[in-house]
Amino acid sequence: MTEIKFFFNVDNKLHFACNLAKRAFDDGRKLIVFAPSTRLAEEFDRLLWTFSQLSFVPHVKAAHPLASETPIVIATDDTGLPHHEALLNIGDDPPPFFSRFDALREVVSGDVDDRASARERMKFYKARGFDVQTHDMLKHG
Repeated sequence: MTEIKFFFNVDNKLHFACNLAKRAFDDGRKLIVFAPSTRLAEEFDRLLWTFSQLSFVPHVKAAHPLASETPIVIATDDTGLPHHEALLNIGDDPPPFFSRFDALREVVSGDVDDRASARERMKFYKARGFDVQTHDMLKHG
């Protein structure tokens, strides 16, 4: 069953997601980043290039010919996903294909609307029998 973790109260949702992607890469893990719109996928792609001046996070979009060889893959849907190790959702809705993954990570800012959509996602997962872990980043740093 998919392990689900929510990270709440992050300062900057996409920057925190970049740090999770970097941590996955540094630990030798593979990660699919689900950005359900082209605009969000482009924004996250640009941010991965610039968020840290001291490191590089190898990444491509799912349609890229090197996706199967690249640890971090940005996807707007479930077409051609090269692995199912971990999924990072940066969208507002549950990814329809999340249960194919060993792990799902959700990132939630302090924004009222973002918190409300996160509560709906959490209810969705729990209603389907998934255990959901939460981490308040104000407490965990």
